[in-house]
Amino acid sequence: MRLPILFAAAILALFAAPARADALTAALNRAMTLFEAAAPLLGNSALGVETSRYRDALMMGKFARGAEEISLYYEEKSDPAGHCGRFAAYTMLPARAGMIRLVICPRFFRPDADDLRSLTVLHELVHAVTDADECRAMAYAARIQKLATGRFTPVEAYWQANNCAGSRFALP
Repeated sequence: MRLPILFAAAILALFAAPARADALTAALNRAMTLFEAAAPLLGNSALGVETSRYRDALMMGKFARGAEEISLYYEEKSDPAGHCGRFAAYTMLPARAGMIRLVICPRFFRPDADDLRSLTVLHELVHAVTDADECRAMAYAARIQKLATGRFTPVEAYWQANNCAGSRFALP
């Protein structure tokens, strides 16, 4: 009895993995498109995020921080008791051996969440190129969406949960 269940789970995993990879690729492509539309309006730096460093991270999957070259590694993970219990994705900081891991959680793949997936990619890349400041990351990601499309994904609950109203950053 266990063998058919394991076989069915393996078959399901084979079909689910390409769909998840497609969703991540689509989110990355959308994030790139949004950034390219917004970049001319960001100047050399916005909210403490260096535009060229951010572009390199998003477009090439690597960037320079001083003399160090840092590569990005996307990893799908399910840790419901850890960060995946609260987030669609998270960034493992600091860089280790020249690499920063961006962890993609199951909630990233919820249906009908294309805008949120793109916002999540934009947000996590801010962490990769700057720091762990949630308010900066969300303000910058929302700014990119707003500059590119005239609107941004509603994130008020996230903003409040991270006490961003009292930070030096603001949503557009």
